[in-house]
Amino acid sequence: MARQTYVNLAIKDVTRSKEFFTHLGFAFEPRFSNENAACMIINESTFVMLLAEPFFQTFTKKQICDAKTSTEVLVCLSCESRAEVDSIVAAAVAAGGSIPREPEDRGFMYGHAFQDLDGHLWELIFMETSSDAPA
Repeated sequence: MARQTYVNLAIKDVTRSKEFFTHLGFAFEPRFSNENAACMIINESTFVMLLAEPFFQTFTKKQICDAKTSTEVLVCLSCESRAEVDSIVAAAVAAGGSIPREPEDRGFMYGHAFQDLDGHLWELIFMETSSDAPA
């Protein structure tokens, strides 16, 4: 069995965050979602647990950082194309997110980013494989 990955992020409002990420095209696993948490599906083995701050706090004795003023993690997702990168960033902005920086084009790799409603940074990249690269 493939190892599963669960990234846990502290959020202010579960309903609001679910609406935001649904607008970006993500689905949620209802078995692991309730008023305190939303289990966002990235793929069959990768998930993001969006946890209401009071619930998140039950897993740690450390102070939860404010992702709008401090960076605790950069979540990076690969995309199928440059167009998909731009489409997801545009959807994030339309849903109330923001753009923390300009896109970066390094030839073989294209990336852009958005900041979600709670300030978490999401990097999106498309990397050309040797068969994708221009001749």
